[in-house]
Amino acid sequence: MRRTVTSLAALALLAFGAQPLLAEDAHVAPVTAFLKTGVSPWVNDPIIISAIKAQNAQHAGLTEADIIKLDKKWRAEVEASDKPLISATLGNAVSTFLKSKQAASKGAISEVFVMDNKGLNVGQSDITSDYWQGDEAKFQKSFGVGKGAIFVDGIEKDESTQALQSQASMTIMDETGTPIGAITVGVNMDAL
Repeated sequence: MRRTVTSLAALALLAFGAQPLLAEDAHVAPVTAFLKTGVSPWVNDPIIISAIKAQNAQHAGLTEADIIKLDKKWRAEVEASDKPLISATLGNAVSTFLKSKQAASKGAISEVFVMDNKGLNVGQSDITSDYWQGDEAKFQKSFGVGKGAIFVDGIEKDESTQALQSQASMTIMDETGTPIGAITVGVNMDAL
């Protein structure tokens, strides 16, 4: 995508090596603010932290081939009538917690899911198209960056909700400050 600079102030910033805030990036500040005020207060709830730690321990020995096999299983289940892996994930305590936070957001959160240290889903409010997020920017630019990282993606139309949303992701740390996983929140731009 080609970006154009439309103001003299932006041109001046470019002349001095700074990156201007472009129109398509204008959503980053409000989405980041929403993440900090609307999600950060509950992201370190013991339900989330203990589930990530348990899954990290359970998945410690997984190889990349194992991860790809799990992801293929998930993708096949999305279209199947029998969904054991999806049902187990959607039925766990973390998913129940996330669904309640989505409902309490009054439409601001269109989806939310938590990932372990490999980028595999721990819990989610709705079915995701895949189980492994580790090969995507949402995981790589949050957990992959480390403590305190926040990544706000571009605005897209969510095919499942039909809403304009931006996915915002941040690293989740345990009580010692060690990164253990990540969360991605679909922020409904109309509600924001």
